[in-house]
Amino acid sequence: MPLPAIASARTPRHGLPYLFPGQAQKEAFVNEALARLDALVQPVVLDERATPPAAPSPGDSYLLAQGASGTWSGHDRDIAVWAENQWLYLPPREGARVYDLASGSLALFTTADGWRRIDAPALPTGGATQDIEARGALAAIVAALRAAGVFSA
Repeated sequence: MPLPAIASARTPRHGLPYLFPGQAQKEAFVNEALARLDALVQPVVLDERATPPAAPSPGDSYLLAQGASGTWSGHDRDIAVWAENQWLYLPPREGARVYDLASGSLALFTTADGWRRIDAPALPTGGATQDIEARGALAAIVAALRAAGVFSA
């Protein structure tokens, strides 16, 4: 069975570059694809911010906040990864999840809200009859979900 003809130069989901027969400098395309995959597989970012750091290290990743400036200008909501000597921008897709080290939680991307963290529900208080065991169980569940990165701290 013949392979389907590919008209675009990049994959539709993550923008990985395709290789073509007779293509010059294939290593540049393969290296870009590897850098993108490195950032997208089990993604972890240092923080969400609008301005690039002064001295990034290779592999440093950030969620770009609304109103990104400097070299990040025009890439609001993208994931920026420092790849050796330049920023590589990865536009997120609906439902993308990234672990944010600064908040210690997962960030979920939606086109309506951008990157958001899931806040823990308020713990129960008050009432005429207090059930200490139920409150303790709920507090333990919320603490476990915070530790797992489901809720922001």
